[in-house]
Amino acid sequence: MTHADRPMLGISLMLAVCLCAPLGDALAKLLGAHISVGQITTLRFAAQTLILVPLSLVLGRSWSMSLGTFVLLLARTLCHISGIMLMVTALLYLPIADAIAIAFVMPFMALLLGHVFLKEHVGPQRLAACAIGFGGTLMVVQPAFAEVGAPALLPLLVAFVFTLYMLLSRKLGVRLDPIAQHAVAGPIALALLVPVMALTPVSVQEMSWISPTLHIWLLIVLMGIVGTTAHLMMSWALKYAPTSTLAPMQYLEIPVATLIGWLIWREAPGPLASCGIAVTIGSGLYIVMRERASAARSLMTKPVHPGAPPAE
Repeated sequence: MTHADRPMLGISLMLAVCLCAPLGDALAKLLGAHISVGQITTLRFAAQTLILVPLSLVLGRSWSMSLGTFVLLLARTLCHISGIMLMVTALLYLPIADAIAIAFVMPFMALLLGHVFLKEHVGPQRLAACAIGFGGTLMVVQPAFAEVGAPALLPLLVAFVFTLYMLLSRKLGVRLDPIAQHAVAGPIALALLVPVMALTPVSVQEMSWISPTLHIWLLIVLMGIVGTTAHLMMSWALKYAPTSTLAPMQYLEIPVATLIGWLIWREAPGPLASCGIAVTIGSGLYIVMRERASAARSLMTKPVHPGAPPAE
């Protein structure tokens, strides 16, 4: 744990992400019935740019960065674009709860990659909790998964891409302010997406442009706000806590997605899925309680330097 790590704050922010992210996915699924995947992705980053560029300027957040930091930011932006496009495409074929459940090999990937590449400590308890949560994820996948075919593999690609996204965010968190990160990433994404949208033949429906109605514009604006907020909070969370700590928390997106799926599309989970949801919630809560106890022990054992003020 570094001097900047504040595990409980990171966990609290990640819990907020777990509420916002499935809502953003639901809005993307609704929009997918009316406009193309490329248009949804481009407008998502347009909203991020319109929200965060002025905010970062008002708050005086510096965009200054080294070449190495810019390369990391560019790589993360490419992961972000790819992840959104893959997930939106998957949601055209799969129920939202199934798509997110399949994608939840991501925390397990993040746990291992965080240990291998970021040298983050992963104790046996957290490893076991993550494995149990992953088992619960598999239980959520409906028998209909076998009938979907190749599109069911898309959430696995989403998992891999967003695992890289999380690891890059962790590295960027100590180099660049989260608001500045996403403020700069928005124009970078638009600089990549707009030429592709303009040059792609009209016959490629996935990258076509359709004039939205007022109703669709309202959904687009809401998706942009929710999505931008979710990723901003994720960057803050990764600034204050290790990837291996936050990864299991994301399992809580599954029950949230299940609830949203039922409210909008009446997609009710079966008995096996319900058991899986219970397992994922249990493993997530175990991680929270363990981190709370660990943080408390760390404060109790922290040495008091001569002349330091007493703890309040």
